Amino acid sequence: MEPRAKFNQFRSLRHAPDESQPGTLSVLTVTENLVIAPAPEAEISFGRNRLAVDLCIGENDVRISRVHGTITYDAGSWWLRNHGRLPIRVSNAVLLHSGAEPLPLAAGYTTLFLRGNRHREHLLEVLISDGDGRDAQPRPSQLTVPPKRWRLTPEEHLTLTVLAQRYLAYDLQPLPLTRQQAAAELADLRPQETWTAKRVEHIVSRLRQRLSDAGVAGLRRDEVGEPVGLTLTVNLIWELVQSTSIVPMDLEWLELDGDNPPPA
Repeated sequence: MEPRAKFNQFRSLRHAPDESQPGTLSVLTVTENLVIAPAPEAEISFGRNRLAVDLCIGENDVRISRVHGTITYDAGSWWLRNHGRLPIRVSNAVLLHSGAEPLPLAAGYTTLFLRGNRHREHLLEVLISDGDGRDAQPRPSQLTVPPKRWRLTPEEHLTLTVLAQRYLAYDLQPLPLTRQQAAAELADLRPQETWTAKRVEHIVSRLRQRLSDAGVAGLRRDEVGEPVGLTLTVNLIWELVQSTSIVPMDLEWLELDGDNPPPA
């Protein structure tokens, strides 16, 4: 199916009605949006050269490549590829570089950012339908659906709270603590236990694998491409923070009593 254009229909795909066919892809820029049904080898391209792509973005910004990226349907998923000179930043802080393995996009709403001249960021909104058209209907009196919280062991909760403390403290540019830093703080909190960087790494890796097996994207090396750096840990932290599995109040718990975990 060829992409079908809908110009200036919505200010944001967050307000767009869900397409009835599961897997339908919608992509929106400030001037236009395209909708395409899932089909083998279905693809949309985006970039600066309006004549060479399906969706034009950053038309007057020479830092944006003429064909900067594609989103292709294959094996039941939509895959994002970067063909441009600069990385594409995905909403959960993943950076996809040119030549890296394609990144699978999860059902639901995702934002893609391309950084251009003078630190300007060009936005593509992506919405992959799960087929639940009811989401578009007003439901003012229905009970609020709580976020899916992940059940953490006391050891995992303690370790990830320490590792992610800058995120929980609302730092403007947060980074995870290093494994060595986390181990040192955990040893201060629990001097009766042996804490090493290797133990911290084991806890983080085990939790990351469990969440990945449960369907959380961006927690495996083959999903984010090389160099991996801090990406896997950052993605894990964002999932825990956004699902409220760890919360800012946990920092107060650490200060008051590191031996007793907060309530699950």
